[in-house]
Amino acid sequence: MKIPKRPLGLMTKIYRHVLPKVHQKLNYWKERALAIPDQELRNQALSSIRGKTFHCEGGGIYSLLAKENLDDAVSFIVAYQTISDYLDNLCDRSTSLDPNDFRALHESMHHALTPGAPVSDYYRFRKEREDGGYLAELVKTCQHQLGKIQDLKVIQPALWELEGYYSDLQVHKHVKQDERVPRLQEWFKYHQSRLPEMTWYEFSACSGSTLGIFCIVSYGLAQIKMDELVHQLKDGYFPWVQGLHILLDYFVDQDEDKQGGDLNFCFYYEDEATMIERFHHFIEQSDISIAKLPDKNFHRMINRGLLGIYLADQKVKAQKNVRSLARKIISQAGGSGLFFFVNGWLYRRLKPGI
Repeated sequence: MKIPKRPLGLMTKIYRHVLPKVHQKLNYWKERALAIPDQELRNQALSSIRGKTFHCEGGGIYSLLAKENLDDAVSFIVAYQTISDYLDNLCDRSTSLDPNDFRALHESMHHALTPGAPVSDYYRFRKEREDGGYLAELVKTCQHQLGKIQDLKVIQPALWELEGYYSDLQVHKHVKQDERVPRLQEWFKYHQSRLPEMTWYEFSACSGSTLGIFCIVSYGLAQIKMDELVHQLKDGYFPWVQGLHILLDYFVDQDEDKQGGDLNFCFYYEDEATMIERFHHFIEQSDISIAKLPDKNFHRMINRGLLGIYLADQKVKAQKNVRSLARKIISQAGGSGLFFFVNGWLYRRLKPGI
């Protein structure tokens, strides 16, 4: 299977090859979630699948990079993203505010990237513990697929680094409300010397994406030499592409997060003009980093697709100030961004539920 280079070819492969497999695997995990004995864990597992299907659909696009091993890549991506979304729900709607609890839960994400690592009692700091083996099976599914990669040991340090950023973020952002920003600022200071110029909240956004992991794993499953490529891919996706991905996610959730009192990194820009200027900067820097990658047309389409699909979300239309700002952002996406905007608008309104 060839990696698509044009928007129409990409969309054809997504609808024909990617989405059916993503939905098939999500339906399996939904059935497993329905069998979770603890009601709270069951509710959060089902809610994460029902409310965040789009994350698996979007991540699943990277499976095209695995070529003939697309099914293995989809299996990994859906399982890993399901862990991410499930744990996010457990932390966001948590019955505790204990950083030890959040750290223990996110051990599963490191173990998922480490074939042979034994599963732990990830729920050891919380009262809800009986999940019927749900989280352990997700971890083992990821391990099984990674075990097929010939250059696994070559790519693991990059995977662990990206997972480390992600898990640290999830711990710091879910503690007591008055502790969140100080913890995130201290964490940023620890990494600041190794980063391009950005703010603590932009670094937090860059850390909150799984796209770099999906990209590296999919290339690895294509069984190509990864010695040089893994560094190109990690640097190509972190920080700029991942940051743009998560900032867009927060951008469309602004009203929802204000009402829920949730942390939203877009709230920390001094004004809307600065936010739009920084969005444009992230788009430009993403283009520069992507231009250094193999299959750069594919990666650029994904980046433009993120703009189009996120800004096609119905939540944008419902927020007047966000809607006007979205027009300014999409104007920088060009023809391919508009193509994905239209496709995203249609898909989000016509797709069947999981």
